[in-house]
Amino acid sequence: QVQLVESGGGLVRSGGSLRLSCAVSAPTFSSYYMGWFRQAPGKEREFVAAISWRDERTYYADSVKGRFTISRVNVKNTVYLQMNNLAPEDTAVYYCAAPGSPYGVYAKIKANDYNYWGQGTQVTVSS
Repeated sequence: QVQLVESGGGLVRSGGSLRLSCAVSAPTFSSYYMGWFRQAPGKEREFVAAISWRDERTYYADSVKGRFTISRVNVKNTVYLQMNNLAPEDTAVYYCAAPGSPYGVYAKIKANDYNYWGQGTQVTVSS
């Protein structure tokens, strides 16, 4: 069983920055793809970023490319999402996610690629 706990959300002004953290309890964390998703009120959950386990290759939604950075520190069992130049449209609940098993080969950028989810952390960007 994989458990994920997000932290770091909050209220920030447009143009500001936040760093989200996701602490993961998994004995083989270093072998898991990890992803971040977000869900705004009235909208479907959408992909934000993912990071592979083998070479830490990263993937981003077009809407956040160049502003957000996903990273991982395997010795800490933690994945991060650094968010810069935030805009009101980034307001959402942000979720960390892990797939059902480690050692995935293909890029995981869809919600149904993931089986384990955190409880979410609220990010609110004021204009």
